[in-house]
Amino acid sequence: MQEIQIKEKPWGREIWFAQTDEYAGKILEIKKGHRYSLQYHEKKKETQYIIEGKVKMTHGKEKGALEETILNPGDKFDILPYTIHRAEALEDSKIFEVSTPELDDVVKLEDDYGRSGKGNDENLDAQLHQKL
Repeated sequence: MQEIQIKEKPWGREIWFAQTDEYAGKILEIKKGHRYSLQYHEKKKETQYIIEGKVKMTHGKEKGALEETILNPGDKFDILPYTIHRAEALEDSKIFEVSTPELDDVVKLEDDYGRSGKGNDENLDAQLHQKL
């Protein structure tokens, strides 16, 4: 197992508290009015549990037919591969995420901060976080 890692993001930060060959655990801290990329995963399965705040989850199978669900503390949302999704913080929010271990398995379809493509760019995320 690895040490706890803090990953600065343009929308807040991720606290990676578990990263193994079998599972991963994170806490997503999203600032009010910010949202992560509209994205999907090719392999990763995850469940997001709202700890604090209020989140608008945009989700669906096709980009042109997405739904919105409001999540409050105690609500959870399951995300299977190829499910398009994005969480937007309506209040400062904390989301507990458990997933399969493919932490770099992300395909960004839209992004408020100009990021695109597959995977994560930690240096760019840290630079963008400074503007938060």
